[in-house]
Amino acid sequence: MLSTSFTMIAIVCLWMAAQLLLLGGLSQHRAQDLLYDELRYVLAGPPDEAPPLGPVVPVGDPVALLTIPSLGVEQVVVEGTASGDLLAGPGHRRDTVLPGQVGTSVVYGRAASYGAPFADLPDLHAGEEIDVVGAQGSTTFTVLGVRRAGDPLPQPVADGAARLTLVTAEGSGRLGAIAPESVVYVDADAAKGFPAPPGRPAVVPDSEKAMAADEGALPLLALCLALLLALTLGVVAARQRWSTVLVWVVASPLAIALSWASTDVVMRLLPNLI
Repeated sequence: MLSTSFTMIAIVCLWMAAQLLLLGGLSQHRAQDLLYDELRYVLAGPPDEAPPLGPVVPVGDPVALLTIPSLGVEQVVVEGTASGDLLAGPGHRRDTVLPGQVGTSVVYGRAASYGAPFADLPDLHAGEEIDVVGAQGSTTFTVLGVRRAGDPLPQPVADGAARLTLVTAEGSGRLGAIAPESVVYVDADAAKGFPAPPGRPAVVPDSEKAMAADEGALPLLALCLALLLALTLGVVAARQRWSTVLVWVVASPLAIALSWASTDVVMRLLPNLI
């Protein structure tokens, strides 16, 4: 039983590390492909689908296509900024206008895991462009600069103009990517924005703020761990009747599937910008 338990722990730990650093990116790319198709379908204007104009958009729905040519970034932005929302791509903070609308829109993105779409955000320079395509049309923003905690805020957005603030994290040293120390902001302005309907939320839950974790995922993590424990006990019992090779051929895919689900849940318990 002891060897089986260690084997299961090794499978889970190795898979979590691989998923966090590599396989999560594949998952995010697949999610982006599906979101792109969904956004394109919605923006085409089918009669049974309302385009995402706000003020309230279902969490997880695509709201805009974000392109940063100088960084080679093209990402579909989803609604919501909790850790679970950002597994699929950059997320729009729900208490701000949608990207391209009059006012300031805030978009969060991961810096190290699940595709790390905003990993190179600190490399942007003033004057570079960011393009956004949404339900109301296309908007080109010009970067004002990169700022960090303690840096002065940009001037208030002009009447009728649109501002886009991109947010991610950064760290230092070898572990800086997965152990960020601070939040980075990139502000960009467009001279004219689209009308923004009133009625958006005045605040968002703490789990949707920068560097926040979603503690609501704890019960789901407990369930995943219970299933892994049940699988371990099942493997121990099965090895008493069948060969070790046969048991692991059957159990390994189940262990990997549960490890994948558990890692997604663990990511929801970590800061949303990692």
